[in-house]
Amino acid sequence: MNPYEPTALGKPVAAWPRRVDAAVLAPIPRAAMRADLGLAPHAPLPFHGEDLWGCYELSWLDVHGKPVQALAELRVSAASARLIESKSLKLYLNGYAGERMADADAVRARIAQDLAVAAGDTVQVALLESAVWGRLRLHAAPGEALDELQIAPASYGPPQPQLLRRASAGRVHETLHSALFRSNCPVTGQPDWATVVVDYAGPALDHAALLAYLVSYREHAAFHEQCVERIWLDLMQHGACVALTVFARFTRRGGLDINPLRSSDAAARLPAWQRYAQQ
Repeated sequence: MNPYEPTALGKPVAAWPRRVDAAVLAPIPRAAMRADLGLAPHAPLPFHGEDLWGCYELSWLDVHGKPVQALAELRVSAASARLIESKSLKLYLNGYAGERMADADAVRARIAQDLAVAAGDTVQVALLESAVWGRLRLHAAPGEALDELQIAPASYGPPQPQLLRRASAGRVHETLHSALFRSNCPVTGQPDWATVVVDYAGPALDHAALLAYLVSYREHAAFHEQCVERIWLDLMQHGACVALTVFARFTRRGGLDINPLRSSDAAARLPAWQRYAQQ
């Protein structure tokens, strides 16, 4: 059975919602995707983390019927049983456009409640109304860029973890990033673009080899969250990292961007209200 068949992904929408309807949300169990990565169901996860969603198409009506516009950030724990399919979330959020709501707190509470049911875990929701959007700024990816290194890729998929190698036995703590990452939606085949950041401590990684490994996802079909989890697992296995955080800031599609983070640090989080130029 195709686990994505019940979702709206890749299908035409007969009618856009005129009211909020949590029934349009399409949760997808994480277990099947993690089984593909060699993670046993019900076993403790080897990583911590979150999926941070940036939502740019959220509007509701105040009690007088005047539209209110806001940005939303949603934080879904990597430990949640289910992720939420993106097109269904777009449909759900657009349903608020016809709803009269008491205030932003009421909107925040309702979104958090509905998404928690869909994800099977608490979802943190933050809203930023249009009056204060002027405070937002673009941010640069942290650490050293890999993208000017000379490589000659031999494969663009499936991912090639055997490309990873250590530069030396010396221990380092460094942050690296690449804006060359591309993968593909497993349902629609549409390309997904991202800046990937790797922060690690342990034996020094060969930077060109890491870049070649990231480029090997270019024709790979997987959801954003699964790509980041695979990168984290491959680096832990082949890089012998003592500490490791991997996150990717994917470009926006349909008014949403998804930014998964996986880490050996239980406290690791993405900062609020940041995005890169690519987004």
